[in-house]
Amino acid sequence: MSKREVKTDLWVAGQLDKCGIQYTPQGSDVKEIGEALSSASKRGTGKTGFPEYVAVVNDFVIVIEDKADLGQHIKLTDSGILDTSTKAVTDFAVNGAYFYAKHIAQKSSFRKVFAIGVSGDSRHHKITPLYVDDRESYRHLPDVESFAMFTEQNIQEYYVRNVLEEKTDVEKTTEEILKDAAELHEYLRTYGSLKDQDKPLVVSGILLALDDQFFSVDNLKGDGITTDGQLICEAIQRRLKSSNVGPDAKRDKLMSEFAIIRTSARLNEKDEKLGKTPLKFYTEFLKERVFDSIKYKSSAEDFIGRFYGEFMSYSGGDGQSLGIILTPAHICELFCDLLDVQPTDIVLDPCCGTAGFLVAAMHRMDYAAGDDQTVRKNIRKKQLHGFELQSNMFAIACTNMILREDGNSNIQCQDFLKQNPALVQQKGATIGMMNPPYSQGTKADPSQYELSFVEHLLDSLVKGAKAAVIVPQSSMTGKTKDEQHFKESIMMHHTLEGVITCNTDTFYGVGTNPVIAVFTAHEPHPTDKICKFIDFRNDGYEVRAHIGLVEGDSAKDKKQHLLDVWFGRTEAPSKFCVESTAQADDEWLHSFYYFNDEIPTEADFEKAIGDYLSFEFSMIMQNREYLFTGGAANDEA
Repeated sequence: MSKREVKTDLWVAGQLDKCGIQYTPQGSDVKEIGEALSSASKRGTGKTGFPEYVAVVNDFVIVIEDKADLGQHIKLTDSGILDTSTKAVTDFAVNGAYFYAKHIAQKSSFRKVFAIGVSGDSRHHKITPLYVDDRESYRHLPDVESFAMFTEQNIQEYYVRNVLEEKTDVEKTTEEILKDAAELHEYLRTYGSLKDQDKPLVVSGILLALDDQFFSVDNLKGDGITTDGQLICEAIQRRLKSSNVGPDAKRDKLMSEFAIIRTSARLNEKDEKLGKTPLKFYTEFLKERVFDSIKYKSSAEDFIGRFYGEFMSYSGGDGQSLGIILTPAHICELFCDLLDVQPTDIVLDPCCGTAGFLVAAMHRMDYAAGDDQTVRKNIRKKQLHGFELQSNMFAIACTNMILREDGNSNIQCQDFLKQNPALVQQKGATIGMMNPPYSQGTKADPSQYELSFVEHLLDSLVKGAKAAVIVPQSSMTGKTKDEQHFKESIMMHHTLEGVITCNTDTFYGVGTNPVIAVFTAHEPHPTDKICKFIDFRNDGYEVRAHIGLVEGDSAKDKKQHLLDVWFGRTEAPSKFCVESTAQADDEWLHSFYYFNDEIPTEADFEKAIGDYLSFEFSMIMQNREYLFTGGAANDEA
């Protein structure tokens, strides 16, 4: 065995270890699988065959074969099917893995077998899975970047989506939210005649009332003595007090936002068609469809934010006029991963919207805290902070956090840019997350540029704090003098860690090409600092008709690969990640620093030579051989 092959074997083993997949090299510790392999010699001798690695994950078997040479990855017949000849299964990774997997599927009680062929090394590699059944058939699955989809947590979902081709529970929930949002919008329009800015507030207030232990839908009678709106507002008031939302001015601010519930005559009068008030009808709908069915308290998914976002899309646009351009849940979770949020961190989101970042951070911190109730209580009460300028969104964000029992809802309805960074710094925030307003800055008002928000956030964090922001790609180029000044100032006082170019459909329907930039606060950027610039446009998320952006089959795998590269656990070719020093006048983008470091394979060389010879032959046949001799055609002395 060559050194290259040993290196590949060790790299594959390391990838399995990193994913927590228990495996056996050169066979299997499971007696039944070992017996199945006892006659699985690749050369057909009837003796024992030894795949590189075998793993059993839940009720699935994973068989892995690897080759050091990318040219030995897979061999197909002229018909485009897997070559099962002795030479093919001996010399090619995918073919060999299939050979062993077939034996296990046929000669053991294990019927769910994945054959995985791996070739190359840590920097340049291919990982191709097949699903194999006991009838010698197989399904060729898309290549993956890692073994993340084959862990105990992910393998069943991977099987459902890729083999059974069925929808997952998350996909079903998303479709239900979309359906509910469309239906509720129609009801709000038909029976309530509400303005766009009032619709989410009515929904938010009702959800708060439903979370009050003394509130009952049955008490909404619309009898004109105590209106349904009054009863709902009383429940909201009680719920705010029980959550210790303070000071009084903050509670009063929230109650003023929900005043439409009490003051609207249309909402509080019985509708002849409904036989009840629109408020009672909405309350019944929300209790059944949202409050009782969505387990928002135990999930990182901002279901309520997603509900509002989809709901507002029916209000004559994408919600931009109302500031409801929500950060997708998978980006919120990615922020937590990139910043490695811990239970001891204090998190600040200065443009919090519906509080999606805070929800994701709280969920991650809760999970890490385990059963330590003291730590979990402290997280909710003291370690999550936000600012939101728009009063209606402030109310929605507070509602979202209160419903998740955040303890105090430390969100302020204020303009973050007008806050003294030194004062905000007293919160002790060690983590900053932000999706600032886009495309608001002008030469007349440069303070509204995205980079202005970025610098203000960094200035507001403690020394050594980590921050991630998602901003338009254009903000990283410094296209105006003011933006260039912001870049220079940021580097003078803070450190740029790297920039990740995101999927162009991340904010589907908005028309923005976003990037994620990561910084360390209050540590001036060293001139020799190596930053990472990553092209993550292919993140596994895809747009589906009538639904929008959804998680594709490869999303988890691609995210794991991104994190492995970001934290230096694996290498990547320059087409994915470039590591480079950075200057303030550089364009902080992967495309600016990219260079091609691909090493041509033997097959690439053969193709290039073949193409050239074909071209030369064609020219000669056209009497243009002078192109290769330096002379002129048909020269005569």
